[in-house]
Amino acid sequence: MPEGPSIVILKELVQALALEGHRVIAVSGNTKIDKERMLHQPLIAFKSWGKHFLICFEEFTLRIHFMMFGSYRINDRKESAVRLGLSFENAELNFYTCSLKYIEGDINASYDWHADVMAEQWDPKKALKKIKTKPAELICDILLDQQIFSGVGNIIKNEVLYRVGIHPLSVVEKIPVAKLKLLITAARQYSFDFLKWKKAYVLKKHWLVNTRKICAAGHPLEKAYLGKTKRRTFFCPICQKRYPPI
Repeated sequence: MPEGPSIVILKELVQALALEGHRVIAVSGNTKIDKERMLHQPLIAFKSWGKHFLICFEEFTLRIHFMMFGSYRINDRKESAVRLGLSFENAELNFYTCSLKYIEGDINASYDWHADVMAEQWDPKKALKKIKTKPAELICDILLDQQIFSGVGNIIKNEVLYRVGIHPLSVVEKIPVAKLKLLITAARQYSFDFLKWKKAYVLKKHWLVNTRKICAAGHPLEKAYLGKTKRRTFFCPICQKRYPPI
């Protein structure tokens, strides 16, 4: 599943095409939504919110979620069936194996930009406030809560928890506030590091625990499927402190 930084890369790629103000001249694909609605509509903007890629028109926005196996092509096509294809005068965007949904009206009324860890409007104080409303939650679930950390996915979760020294099975109310603040700061910083490394094609080289067997300190790592969604989690039982301890 693409994480927030990967969606930011897509947004930057399509913005470089300077399509704002251009009209959709053709639509295609096997999507069940009313794709003809976008035909001849002028494009207002491309936006991203966490894992959502947003194509904004005057009265509505198309939300694209790539789920686990979604992908895209710009001015190119895959052999597999396209879910949605949008053609402009000088560009073509094709999306595959993704979820599509229309959002009506002003997009700002539907999204809390303060929750997007990569947005200019990101608000760490609001993130902390939201975390405190869920005292009995596991921290591995909190980091994947898109209403608190929009854009954080499983890789970022694993890496950030290791970097701040918190065991994934720690309970929120038992974690010191100073540690929670450090976690919030690290989630945003690592997201931008992720973006930089992915652009340079060196992301995996910087992983300290994700898919690894030995942590950066030389300790054997554990792999388990934790939290509400049983997501694959790599952690060091020595470097990462559990709150409360078992």
